[in-house]
Amino acid sequence: MPAAFIGHGSPMNALESNRFTAAWRGFGQAVPRPRAILVISAHWYINATAVTAMPRPRTIHDFYGFPRELFDVEYPAPGLPELAEEVSDVVHPTWVGADVDSWGIDHGTWSVLVHAFPDASIPVVQLAINANEPAEYHLRLGAKLAPLRERGVLVVGSGNIVHNLAGMDPTKPEGGFAWAERFDDAAHEQLIHSPADVLTLEAHPDYAAAVPTPDHFIPMLYFAGLAGAAADSTRSVDAMVSGYTYGSLSMTSYLLS
Repeated sequence: MPAAFIGHGSPMNALESNRFTAAWRGFGQAVPRPRAILVISAHWYINATAVTAMPRPRTIHDFYGFPRELFDVEYPAPGLPELAEEVSDVVHPTWVGADVDSWGIDHGTWSVLVHAFPDASIPVVQLAINANEPAEYHLRLGAKLAPLRERGVLVVGSGNIVHNLAGMDPTKPEGGFAWAERFDDAAHEQLIHSPADVLTLEAHPDYAAAVPTPDHFIPMLYFAGLAGAAADSTRSVDAMVSGYTYGSLSMTSYLLS
């Protein structure tokens, strides 16, 4: 089963039709139908490692200031409580909690899945980002998730490699600042050629501007961990779509086949 990293950008992508959402639709049509989808979303960033384990996760509208129609979006995919135990088994001895009532499906997940899998019939489970752990932890945890791909689970990281909200320029709806492009290009080279060494990006001169907070960057580390765990002879990492919005957000998305 493939794995993916999606640069999800604004929640408004859930309602829009553009080249990024078109790529997500193409992705959903091209991959084998998964048994379940495990998503590491930038928007579930807490002080623990946990997975959702409810049979009917709620659609979470974790934002404000957007049009009413965005708050009306529902993504009624079922959960898969037994996947929480599978995740716990494959990452042992790392402790993983089972969340039965506090979270659900946030916009980092549903804004992508409404395009990729619009019928919402595939079970969806989210894995929380543990904010207390360093980057190395998340890269290793991503690698440990690799056996799930052989069990029909599509693993998706949803964030943005470059995500600087304070630097956004509304006059650049489709362009990127030079520093954003430099960092995104460096990440591309790393993911294509040596994903296991992706943390060398922390030494990049544009890292501080591109990653002012780690929440949107970390989902990519899970993808890199999965890619690093694949044998060189079988690993194929490709960019499914690339580009920028508002100067300081990278929308680049990757597929591991």
